[in-house]
Amino acid sequence: MGKPCHFALFDLQPAFRVDLDQLGVRYRELARQVHPDRFADAEEREQRLALERSASLNEAYQVLRSPSQRARYLLTLRGGDVPLEVTVQDPDFLMQQMQWREELEELQDEADIDGVIPFKRRLKSAQDELGERFAECWDDEGRRHEAERLMRRMQFLDKLSHEVRQLEERLDD
Repeated sequence: MGKPCHFALFDLQPAFRVDLDQLGVRYRELARQVHPDRFADAEEREQRLALERSASLNEAYQVLRSPSQRARYLLTLRGGDVPLEVTVQDPDFLMQQMQWREELEELQDEADIDGVIPFKRRLKSAQDELGERFAECWDDEGRRHEAERLMRRMQFLDKLSHEVRQLEERLDD
């Protein structure tokens, strides 16, 4: 028997648009129910099952709360694995990536903490727009190729967002 669907664990239908507040509330309820400490006096087999259920719940929550991971997961539900690294056949986005990277390098070189805030705002806006575009593609099964392309763009922006947070931490020190 395979692992249960991440969405099913939270009594949700597979969809890109998820109420993250509701997801968090449901996660905390379920986490309390399956927490391994509740099974400390149980048999070894039950303790192991509790650990497995807790780990599955944590994994599902991490995937569903991240838009790019949720997008990837939905694509795998609908049609098998999506290769992690694929050369992006997306010249417009490659140009955009180079611009983002150059800008981030300039912010770093100049230690421009004030410039990071508007950069983050634009990045967040681009992430939100990609999420909306992915949701539209996801609702139309015939647009899988486009959905995969958008998901890869989302992953790039996630990576960039992580690098921006690291830069902020370095500049704050």
